[in-house]
This record gives sequence, C-alpha cells and structure tokens, in this order.
Amino acid sequence: MPATEYQGSFLGRISIRRNQVMAMEGTHDQEVEDLELFQKHVSDRFADLFSPSSEDSTGDALLSIGWLRKLLDTFLCCEAEFKAVVIMGRDPAHISKPPLDRLVPELLERVVKALDICNALCLGVESVRNVQKLAEIAVSALEQRPIGDGQARRAKKALHSLITAMTAEDKDGTAKSTERAWSFGRRGASSAPANKERVSGQFRALSCSMAKNWSAAKQIHSMSSNLVAPRGAESSGLASPIYVMSTIFVFVMWTLVAAIPCQERTGLGTHFPVPKQLGWAQLMIGLQEKIAEEWKKKEKKGSAGLLEEMQRLEKIAQSLIDFTDSFQFPVEAERLEEVNSQVEELADICRKMEEGLVPLQQQIREVFHRVVRSRSEFLDVLDQAGKLSAPTL
Repeated sequence: MPATEYQGSFLGRISIRRNQVMAMEGTHDQEVEDLELFQKHVSDRFADLFSPSSEDSTGDALLSIGWLRKLLDTFLCCEAEFKAVVIMGRDPAHISKPPLDRLVPELLERVVKALDICNALCLGVESVRNVQKLAEIAVSALEQRPIGDGQARRAKKALHSLITAMTAEDKDGTAKSTERAWSFGRRGASSAPANKERVSGQFRALSCSMAKNWSAAKQIHSMSSNLVAPRGAESSGLASPIYVMSTIFVFVMWTLVAAIPCQERTGLGTHFPVPKQLGWAQLMIGLQEKIAEEWKKKEKKGSAGLLEEMQRLEKIAQSLIDFTDSFQFPVEAERLEEVNSQVEELADICRKMEEGLVPLQQQIREVFHRVVRSRSEFLDVLDQAGKLSAPTL
C-alpha cells in the first residue's frame, strides 16, 4: 500500500478507536498494536530511503535534492502518525504522568532547536541557488561557438567564484546579512544579487549568519544529548513513540545540515548513537554510517556540504577551470568534444537544481510550520492536564 494510503488508513483507524467508548483495560492490546504499527511504518519509510524502489524512475541518489525531498516527506508522514498515537483523542492526564512529564518537554525543546536549524537551512538553500547561477554563467559562456578568449575569461571568473564558495570553511562564515533573524515569510534583497560583482563578493562563505556565535553542529548535539531509549515497561508505552519521533527529528536535521550549507558545522560527523537492537532503527543506522563516512572525507578539506548535485558540480567545475586556465584559440577538436560533454552535464545539473531547490526550500518551510503547530498542540494538552490536576478551592 502506498505511504499516503496506509498513513490515511492508520490515522483513520486511531480516530475511530479513540472515539469509541470502552474501558481502558480493553484498549491495552489495541494500544500496543498501534505502537507496533507506527514503528513498522517508520521502518518501511526508511527502507524506501535506504534502497530506492526499482519502480522509481527518478533514481534519486543519496543526499541529492530529490532524495532530501523524500526524506522531508518521510518526516512529515511520521510526525502526523506520531501525533495520532500520542495525543489524538487521548486523556490529557496521560501526558502529565511519568515518564511523559519529562519526555514531552524534552521533545518540545528539540522542536525549538529544529526551528533555528530550519531557518539556517533555508538560508543555505539560497546559497546553493546562488552557486547554481554562477554555474549557469559558465555554461552560457562555454556554449558559445566558437569559444573565444572573452567567453573563456567569463567562464573562468564564474568558475573560480563557484569553487571559492564551495571550498570555504563553514567557520569562516562572515557574510553579512541585514536579516539575521530571517523569517520564512519574506526574503531579503541580499538573496538576489543585482550583478556578478555582488555575487562574487558574497561567496566568501556559503551560509548567511544566523547569529555571530550560532552553530548548527552544537544545535544537533544539543538535540541528541538526552536522547535515551526507553527500557523495561516504558518500552511498551507512550515513551516509545516519543523516543522514535525524537530520533527521527535528530536524524533528519543532522542529515539536512550535512547536505546543505549551514553556519559552523565542525564535528558534525560525530553522529548520535541509536540502539542496534531496535528493528525500526536498522536502516536509519545504515544511512547514518554512509553519510558520516562521506562527511569525514569532505570535512578534511572544508566543504559546502554533501548535496549530491553540488559534489558533481564541483568536480566538473574543477576540470573546466583547467580548460579555461590554459585556453588557446582555436581549441583542438578532441578537447572541444570533451568540454562540450562536461558543459552539457553541468547544464543538466543546473536544470535539476532549478527544478528542485525551490520545492526543497518550500518543504523546509512546511516542516517549520508543521512543527510549530504540533508544539502548540502539545502545549495545549499540557495546559489542560495542568488544569485537571490543579486542586479545587
């Protein structure tokens, strides 16, 4: 059954069951079954991310724009089912009892940190879009026939600016922004440079500053610092889905920060531990290991991130720089054929970025607004629980 269909079936089933009037003792087995089904859905979705279906014609590679969009879809589906399991039609008093009286506030703290990360990610996507524009300048110049000295110089300038941007260390993110508290409702003028000179000047680092001492890596580490799997009787209660969702939260934010330029990511490759004996976590652990290994390779030389399109773009750009640095007119036929092939590939990458980056940014915004609403819903439940437990005068 497709993800959207079994999600709808799952949410509908919980809604119906919670509206039925029956003794709490009679619902225990159903409760356990719902928790197991939620974990199964999590496992199924991460299986799709780990091994894309052969029926998927997009063939999205790990950490590509298309793959990241699937990751965000997975997050949104899991988050909807999580709320259905934990709070849909449930007595608010359940949320105020141990260990939920501790676990829910911890989850809400992770949400707040994730909102900052979403802001940084949206700025990062803008940075990638600007890199794409530089690549398009190079493509436009090198598609001209015949390629002359002017076209080679224009392409060379754009390609050097592109490589400088992509190899800038995150810790050197000194790009100035008049909108440090950038909001999702508007985009600053700095995100759309008026000319190539401004583009070049802004690429000393890819990410715009959130705040002077803000660190994406520290946010991730803080989100995972108290992430502990429930044990004993807690593992079969509501503590379990809270742990599952918290782990998904951290994994998704960690992955996005690894892929997309963000301010200060030193040490990000140290990924958070997830118990291997948990069935739903096996594929997530496999993805963690793959991404962490790639991060270690890139962190040694400084990197704009692991976004697959950016990795390919960097490789081609380096080769084309060699061509423009040693350019002589007329170009040999064999060399021209090789350059044409690389320019076509670069243009194809630019098209994919043009088609995918804006929808990706919109999904990040959707995640932002969704978790804001969810946090409000949990706070309302906690408030109701507090009123119910308050002594009457």
